[in-house]
Amino acid sequence: MSRAVSIWPASADPIGSTKSGLVAAGTAGPGWARGNSKIVNDVVGLIVGGLALGCVYALVATGVVLTYKTSAVFNLALGAQAFTAAAVMYSLRNNLGLPLILSFVVAVLIVGPLLGLGLYVTLFRRLRNVPEAVRLVVALGVLILLPAIVQALWFGKGGNRGSPPALVLEQDKVYAWGPVSIPADQLSTILFTILVVVGLVALFKYTNLGLQMRAVVESPRMVQLAGINADRVSMISWMLSGTIAALGGVLLAPLFLSITPSNYTILLVAAIAAAVFGRLTSLPLTLVGGLALGFLQQALSRYLPSDSVLAQGLRPSLPFVVLFLLLLFWPGLRDRREVTDPLAGVDPPASSIAGTVRASKDTSKVLPLTLGTVVIVALCLLLPGIWMYRITGAIVLSTIFLSFTVLTGMAGQISLCQAAFAGAGAYGAAQLANHFNVPIMVGLLVGGLVGLAVGMLISLPTLGLRGIYLTLATLAFTLMVDQIVFPLEQVGGGPAGLEVPRPYWSGFIDFSDDRAFFLLCVAALAVAALVVWLVRRGTTGRFLDAIRGSETGAASIGINPSRAKITAFALSALIAGVGGVLLSSWQQRTSAGDFGVGNSLLWALVVIILGARTIKGALAGGFLLVLFPELLKAAGIPNPEAWQGVVFGLGTFVFVRHPEGLVDAIGGWYQRHFGRPERTTEEVRRIVTIDLSEPEPPAGNGASSPQAPYTAGVGPLPDTAGAVAGTAGGGSYRYAQAGSGPPQPPSMPAPPSFGGT
Repeated sequence: MSRAVSIWPASADPIGSTKSGLVAAGTAGPGWARGNSKIVNDVVGLIVGGLALGCVYALVATGVVLTYKTSAVFNLALGAQAFTAAAVMYSLRNNLGLPLILSFVVAVLIVGPLLGLGLYVTLFRRLRNVPEAVRLVVALGVLILLPAIVQALWFGKGGNRGSPPALVLEQDKVYAWGPVSIPADQLSTILFTILVVVGLVALFKYTNLGLQMRAVVESPRMVQLAGINADRVSMISWMLSGTIAALGGVLLAPLFLSITPSNYTILLVAAIAAAVFGRLTSLPLTLVGGLALGFLQQALSRYLPSDSVLAQGLRPSLPFVVLFLLLLFWPGLRDRREVTDPLAGVDPPASSIAGTVRASKDTSKVLPLTLGTVVIVALCLLLPGIWMYRITGAIVLSTIFLSFTVLTGMAGQISLCQAAFAGAGAYGAAQLANHFNVPIMVGLLVGGLVGLAVGMLISLPTLGLRGIYLTLATLAFTLMVDQIVFPLEQVGGGPAGLEVPRPYWSGFIDFSDDRAFFLLCVAALAVAALVVWLVRRGTTGRFLDAIRGSETGAASIGINPSRAKITAFALSALIAGVGGVLLSSWQQRTSAGDFGVGNSLLWALVVIILGARTIKGALAGGFLLVLFPELLKAAGIPNPEAWQGVVFGLGTFVFVRHPEGLVDAIGGWYQRHFGRPERTTEEVRRIVTIDLSEPEPPAGNGASSPQAPYTAGVGPLPDTAGAVAGTAGGGSYRYAQAGSGPPQPPSMPAPPSFGGT
C-alpha cells in the first residue's frame, strides 16, 4: 500500500507554479513600459498584477462572508465548491470541446448555484441551532467529499489536469491606457470582482431580499412570524454564495498549470484571511483585505530572489501566515461570540460533538477484555506478512488518533494540526537516527518531547481563541509547517525524505522483524490508551469536561481554563509525536505527503465522525483508514484513495444525525435491540419514589421501627435505577431502595446534563 493516505496530492509551491504573466512575471506586456522609467513600470505592474490576484481572493472571500452573514455557517467547503466548478469548466471546454460561453454558463451559473442549494437542503438547513463545532465538522466533511468525487469520477488517480482557458474571447489581447497595459484575462477578473462586490453591497443595503437575509441569521423564527419564508431566503443566499465560489474557481484556474485541490486550499485560506480582515461582516473591508493580500503576494513574487529561502518558504505560505497573525492580533476576534437565535429555546437541546461518557465502576469486564485482546493479538501474529504489515499501520494510526480523543473529545477543541505534531516527532527522531546514530527507541521519547514542545508552542498564542477561530488558527499553522518547515533539507530531508530504521539496539532490542514491530506498536497503543483513560477519569479530565461545557462557568468555580487547555494540547501533541515516530518507522521512510494538510483534515474528519470522545472511536478510525482502501482494491475498484474520501465524506450525513459519533450510535442501537431491556417508568418510579405516608419511629425512645419497605441514602443512584441516572448525567441523588430502614424525603436531583458537560 502507499505510505500516504491523503486524497490530496502534495504541492511544494502552488503559488510558485502559476503561469507566467500574473504571479511570476506580473504584466510585462510588449508596450506597457514604453516611455516610462523602470520604477514606474514596476509599480504599475505590481498594482495591476496584485489587483487581479487580489480580486480572486476577494471574490471568494465575499462568498465566505455571505454564507456567514446569512446562515451563521462558516463554509469551509467553498474551496471545494470552487474546485468542482473549475473541474466542470475544464471537462466541458477541454474534453468535450464546448464553446467558452456555454461552458461558463454550465459551470458557474448552473453547477455553482445547484451545488450551493444541494448543500443547504441536504445538510446545512438542519444545522442552524446545533453547536458551531458540529457545523464546522460538516463543512470539513464537504471540503473532503467534493474533491474526492471529482477525482474518483473525472480526474482519476493523481487528481490534476491542465487549466481551462481564461474567460475572454481573445486570449492574447492586451488593453493599454497610457503607461498601463492590462491583459484581457486580468481585466475580466477585475471587472467580474467589481461587479459582484457592488452587486452584493447594493443587495444588502437597498433591497428587501438583502434585509431579509440579514434578518434570517439573527432569528429565522422571528422572520417567519413576519410572514417571510426563512428557508427560501436561506436557499437564495446559498445559491448566491455557490455562484460566487464557482466564479472564483473558474477565474483562478487559468492562473495555475493544473487543477488540484491543494491550489484551491490556498485560495480558501487566502479568502478566509480576507474575510477575517473584514470581521466576517463587512464586504468593503473584505475587499480591501483580499486586494492587500494580492498586492503583497505579487510584491514577494517580483522582488524576492527566486532561489532564496524567503521566496521558497514565505511566498507560498503567505496566506497562512497572514491568517494566523490576523487571528492572533486583529482586534475584536477574541471577544467575538457566536450569533444565537433568541427563540432557539423552543427547540429541544441539540446533541453536541461529544456525547456523555459514563465510566462504569464494574470491574468484572476487565478480565474478559484483557483475555479478548490477548486472543486477538495472538491471531494477528498468525496472519500472512502483508496483512501483518497493514494491521500494524492501523495500530500506529490509532495511536495518533488518540491525540484527537484528548484535544477534541475531552477539551472540545477542534484541532487540524495533529499531523503537524506527528510530523514534528517523526522528523526529529529521523534526523537524530540519520545524523547522530540515536536509536529509534530513544527517538520515540525524543519524538514525543518534540511533539509536546510544538503543541505548547501553538497553544500559548491561541489561548484567547475559541470555536471556529481556534480551528482556523490550527489549520493555518499546519499549512505553514507543511509549506515552510517540513520541506527543508534540515527538517524533512527535502524531496527525497529520510530513511527511518526499525527500533534496534545491538545486544538489547531488535524490532526489525514485522511481527516484533507489531508487538511494539500494540504495547505503545495500550500505554497511550491507558494514559488517555486515566486522564479522562482523573481531575484533569473533569476540568476539561467543565471547560467544554462552559469556560466561564468553569472559571467561576476555580478551574484555570488556560492551564487546562495547555495541558490538553501538550498531552495530545505528545501522543501524536510518539505515533508519528512509529508511523515513519513502520514505513521505514518519511515523505512530504505523510504529514501534510490533506492527511490532517482527513484524520480529523474520520475520528470525529466515528467518535472523538471515546477510545473506541480512535481505534475504529485507524483500522478503517488503513484497511478500507485494501478492501476496495480487493473488490476491483480503481483509485481507492479517492473513493475512500468519498465514503468518509458521505459519513458527514450520518454525523448530522449522530454528532456523538458513529461508534456510540451503533452501540446504542445494539443496546436497544439486543441488550438488557430498560426498566419501565413504573419500575423506576417504585425504585426512586419514597412513600411519605410511612410512619416514622418516635425520636429517642430506643424502640426499633417496623421494617420499612425502603432504604435511603445519599450518592449516585444504584445500578437498578440506571435509566434515571443516565438522564441526570451521573449526578448525586438522595435515593430510596427496597429494603429496611426509615424513609427519608428525597432531595431535588441535579439538573440534567446535555452535550457531554
